[in-house]
Amino acid sequence: MSATETEAELSGATPRRKPKPPIDTINGRKLKPSTLMMGHGYDPMLSEGSLKPPIFLTSTFVFENAAAGKRHFEGVTGKRPGGAEGLVYSRFNGPNQEILEDRLSVWEDAEEALTFSSGMSAIATLFLSMVRPGDTIVHSGPLYAATETLIARVLGRFGVHFLDFPAGATRAEIDAVLSKAATGRVALIYLESPANPTNALVDVEAVKASRDAIFGTGPDAPPIAIDNTFLGPLWHQPLKHGADLVVYSLTKYAGGHSDLVAGGVLGRKALIDPIRMMRNTIGTITDPNTAWMLLRSLETLELRMTRAGENAARVCAFLRDHPKVDHVGYLGFLEGDRQADIYKRHCTGAGSTFSLFLKGGEAEAFRFLDALKIAKLAVSLGGTETLASHPAGMTHLSVPEERKQALGITDNLVRISIGVEDPDDLIADFDQALAAI
Repeated sequence: MSATETEAELSGATPRRKPKPPIDTINGRKLKPSTLMMGHGYDPMLSEGSLKPPIFLTSTFVFENAAAGKRHFEGVTGKRPGGAEGLVYSRFNGPNQEILEDRLSVWEDAEEALTFSSGMSAIATLFLSMVRPGDTIVHSGPLYAATETLIARVLGRFGVHFLDFPAGATRAEIDAVLSKAATGRVALIYLESPANPTNALVDVEAVKASRDAIFGTGPDAPPIAIDNTFLGPLWHQPLKHGADLVVYSLTKYAGGHSDLVAGGVLGRKALIDPIRMMRNTIGTITDPNTAWMLLRSLETLELRMTRAGENAARVCAFLRDHPKVDHVGYLGFLEGDRQADIYKRHCTGAGSTFSLFLKGGEAEAFRFLDALKIAKLAVSLGGTETLASHPAGMTHLSVPEERKQALGITDNLVRISIGVEDPDDLIADFDQALAAI
């Protein structure tokens, strides 16, 4: 026993203990994500035995010595492969963020993950790390309105072009768009599935097959990134179907309580590294408190998403046959068409966010929304509470009218995100709101 350990025992202090190795298997059994969320990536012995990670509210970290400081910055600046070896500065990394990123990777079985201050900062950092003037971004449509604005209006000012195909496009339609784009440099193929707000699915496997056929499979082929916010990570895992990167608004199901804003990107290390370098430069990392809140939320992610999904199935079954409903854009109702085939191959559940098309137009949609008593009239989705909004007049108001019509974002469309309330109470609420039309 060392003199230091002896002094610690005599003084009544707990001696410093060695960190324990991570546990992700037991007797050859790979532990499930829901189990790993309770401790993966965190060793209580490194934080005075605290069961949960503390919030590390510090802007900078102390180096062991000058040589260690130099080595850290060699990694951060890219002069040495591998990134930072340790903690440097809170614009680059931090304990809460690194634990969170480790746990996010578990859900998608991804090599690495990064977290950001919002979903849009994740998307913007991704784009900025990959595009240069004259490049083309090929994307599915519709996308979240802010993403479309970023591509067409912001990046467009810097000479970046775009081509798009509808979310439910066939292999032949995808081939046609990618072949047209291949006359120049394609920086990225960006997808959103299900599409916001129509709930149309993208055939990720067909996109990968088309990309490989036209651009090859080498390192110069454009990566495929996909916004998996609506179904991930429980009901859809795009990395298994050919995507290279997965993007999240962690504000939604991952956060799950409508009390934080954050984003994430997951995927192969070779693709994550340049995104990390861009994040280090422009400072779009999530803050320690938000990361800590997300760690809390991930512990109940599977429980919340499962309950919300079960509730949505009950609610949609009621809405489907209501005389004032034109149709319900719910993935669980797909059958016998291309969308049903994509759903069967890609998804393990229908989710809890869907499109409700009422008979009528904006007036009827507004009367329905204004009559709701339990469901809240608010944008966003994936929280514990049920939310309803009018995409054409709210989240997608900035989208040109002709594009909204082409994408099916009509005045009678209401987007609904079901929460974890009692399903019969929600049905009663929707029933009385429909009576107000």
